[in-house]
Amino acid sequence: MIHHPIPPIYDENSKILILGSFPSVKSRDQQFFYGHPQNRFWKVLAAVFDCPVPQTVDEKKELLLRNKIALWDVINSCEITGSADSSIKDAVPNDLGEIFSVADIKQIYVNGKTAEKYYNKYMKERYGREAVCMPSTSPANASWTLDRLVGAWRIIK
Repeated sequence: MIHHPIPPIYDENSKILILGSFPSVKSRDQQFFYGHPQNRFWKVLAAVFDCPVPQTVDEKKELLLRNKIALWDVINSCEITGSADSSIKDAVPNDLGEIFSVADIKQIYVNGKTAEKYYNKYMKERYGREAVCMPSTSPANASWTLDRLVGAWRIIK
């Protein structure tokens, strides 16, 4: 069983919550979200909010909080082979109550179909909130160009 090593990013001003599934090997190594250089998450957010692509963890946190975004993952622990979402077994969800108790979250977005699947399975009924499924920024979602992703993700603004 692998446990999620990265704490959520949020503050009392967060209005949007973006949830991934579970951090990749690269992200777990770096101890921060979307750490794989081929993942387009940070490029997409930078384009949506018309700012430079953040390079450091501090710059990434600043981009999120400046734009009232909370960021975490649906899964707290699971069995997973490498970074393959398709290999996730025995998933245990995170407790979003910690974020909801501090921030007035107006909308929840999930990054890709795996995050949507586990959100709907473990969280939708528990929290009584729908999540909007966004196209995954993962390099595995190769049919989506960066421009197409940016266009779709603009709704978070």
